[in-house]
Amino acid sequence: MQFLIALHINPAVLDALTAEEKAAVQEGHGAFIEALKESGELVTTQALADPSQSAVVTVRGGRTVVTDGPFLEAKEHLGGYYLVDCEDRDRAVELAAMIPDAAIEGLGVEVRQVMFECGRLEA
Repeated sequence: MQFLIALHINPAVLDALTAEEKAAVQEGHGAFIEALKESGELVTTQALADPSQSAVVTVRGGRTVVTDGPFLEAKEHLGGYYLVDCEDRDRAVELAAMIPDAAIEGLGVEVRQVMFECGRLEA
């Protein structure tokens, strides 16, 4: 079964961390990635750019409108994700609990099962 483990980031919380705490988070992600590779459960992982660099696209009446920034005003935003392939939801939750962000007040780690996968499309 595949699960998306989404990392919900609050920049204010991250900014309040000490340099040592930030380094520990980065090292923790590195160790987590290596553990997932070793277990064969990692499908992919991506870190996302800050929402200020995003574009929101809407089409109304056949006209495309592009606006800057995130769709919703919020303190938190999606900062990245891990896509894992593991036995069941319990294992996905166990993996999510290993992510350093899960131990930091004000950050969130969400587990959601993938319901449909098309796979990599060839050009």
